[in-house]
Amino acid sequence: MHEPVLVAEVVEALRPQRGGTFVDCTVGLGGHARALLDAGATTLVGLDRDAEALALAGAVLAPFGPRVTLVHADYRDLEAELDRLGVGEVDGIVADLGVSSMQLDAEGRGFSFRRDEPLDMRMDRSRGVTAAEWIAATDERAMADAIFAYGEERFARRIARRIARARDEAPIATTGQLAAVVRQAVPTRGYQRIDPATRTFQAIRIAVNRELDRLDAFLEAAAGRLAVGARLAIISFHSLEDRVVKHTFRAMVAAGRLALGLVTRRPVVPGDEEVGRNPRARSAKLRVMERLA
Repeated sequence: MHEPVLVAEVVEALRPQRGGTFVDCTVGLGGHARALLDAGATTLVGLDRDAEALALAGAVLAPFGPRVTLVHADYRDLEAELDRLGVGEVDGIVADLGVSSMQLDAEGRGFSFRRDEPLDMRMDRSRGVTAAEWIAATDERAMADAIFAYGEERFARRIARRIARARDEAPIATTGQLAAVVRQAVPTRGYQRIDPATRTFQAIRIAVNRELDRLDAFLEAAAGRLAVGARLAIISFHSLEDRVVKHTFRAMVAAGRLALGLVTRRPVVPGDEEVGRNPRARSAKLRVMERLA
């Protein structure tokens, strides 16, 4: 069951009780969007590149009728989609950059190694290469660099070497095959808090979905769409994303092209009660900025 994170904090930050048009750039299953509409948002535009999640969001948000417009699109296409819809400045924007529980848990998506299934990992299954195709086509050095950069995995070179050797013998086509190869490459001693394959799976998922590509450009585009007094709220789940959000927010404020201010000097994180209820929330970080004038 997917539970959106930091919902109350997002609503408090974006202040939808003022009314207006709000955008959920990663609408997922509609949790944040529904909370914003319940709290007073007049209309909401929801984007998501996962068509299956978008269909489920449509069911959740159906009671709001014409107040909601859902679009199958990558959040990085925000400007083009708002232009297409004839939407100019908006009164609040939220983006939850994490992979949803629905994506992690759904059979056949290939995000998790808890089941042996085809290695897909695409958030948008209508385009792009699968994880299996990425593994088959990426040379050993580039693979090692990706696993190190995106997974922060210190055994990246050993893992890439083992993957390259295994794929020479037979294609790596399933999550179980990949997890087994990675586990063989990572030295272990005693109890392991996380599975040795976890960081490599994260890295390949980020690479396949280009999760860090143009993230800074998206943040700048989103800030440029804010009306005076409107806010941009970004939830990230790993340090690489959060670092981009933090530095881009600070750079935009310093540049002064728009009158922007940081609402959060430090990221807002879930409380103990939320983490106890939803352990996947524990790594979430919320940063917020505001258009001041």
